[in-house]
Amino acid sequence: MRVTLLGTGDTTGTPTVGCDCDTCTAARERGVERTRFSVHVENERTDESLLIDFSPDFRYQFLRDEVPLPDAAVVTHIHFDHLDGLGNVFRVVDDLEVYAADETDPETGKSVAETVRDDYHYLDPVTVVPTTPLETVRICGLDVTLVPVEHPPLVCYGLAVEDPETGTKLSITGDTSYDIPEESRAVLADADLLLADGIVPASLCEYHPLGGRHEDPDGVPRTFGTKHMTREGALALAEELNAAQTRLVHLAHFYPADEAFEEPLAIDGEQYVL
Repeated sequence: MRVTLLGTGDTTGTPTVGCDCDTCTAARERGVERTRFSVHVENERTDESLLIDFSPDFRYQFLRDEVPLPDAAVVTHIHFDHLDGLGNVFRVVDDLEVYAADETDPETGKSVAETVRDDYHYLDPVTVVPTTPLETVRICGLDVTLVPVEHPPLVCYGLAVEDPETGTKLSITGDTSYDIPEESRAVLADADLLLADGIVPASLCEYHPLGGRHEDPDGVPRTFGTKHMTREGALALAEELNAAQTRLVHLAHFYPADEAFEEPLAIDGEQYVL
C-alpha cells in the first residue's frame, strides 16, 4: 500500500491566497505547500488506486505528484474542500465508483451518497455507491470501513483502509473534534499510519469564538471550537489509538511560523509505503 498525501491543508490551504503572514511567507520561501485535503492510496498488488476525498486542487495535485488516476474513491463529507474536486474527473476517467455513507443527515435531509449523486448527476462516468458506516467493503483490493466522527453540523466520517493480505492499515480521522465515538475509535485503532486532523495548536483556542473543548487533565483543549482537533488533541488520540506513525493533516496557516513545519505536521507530497 503506497500512500501519498496529495493535500494536507484546511479549507484555504497554505499559503493562503492574499495572505502575507509569517507562515504563508515561510511556506513560499521553503517551496512547500498544503493544498486542500486529499489522500491517494495505491494497491501495488492489484495496480489499482483509491482516492480519499476530491480536493478542489485535484488537477494540480495529480499533475504535481504524478500518481495514477483513481479507480475508485471515497467521499468523507460534503464540505466543498473535500468534494468539489469531483468535477475534475470529467473527460479524465472512463468510469469511477464513488463510495459515500448512506446515513441520512438530519441537517440536509440527504445522505452523503445522495448529495454526491445529486450534485454531480451530470458526470456520466461516476457511479455513486451508498455505503453503510461500520460495515467493511472491498475497494481496489483493500478493505475499507467508514466510521462516524464529529464535525457539526454535518455528518462526517473517518475511515480505515486495510490490506487483507498483509494486514497493513491506514487510518484517517476525517474532519472531526476529539469526541470520536468509541466504536469508531476501535476501527481506527492500531494503524501503521494515522492521518489525524490537527487544524491548529491548542494555544489558539483563545481566539476561537467558542474557545476550546474536551480539555485534558491539564486543561489543554483537544478540540478547537467544535469541528476540528487541536494538535494536542490529535496527538493524544494517536496515542490512545496506538498508531505506529502519525501525521497531522487538515492544517491551517494559523500555526506560528516557527511551529508550522515541525514534526509531525505533514506537507503535501509525502509518501509512505505500508
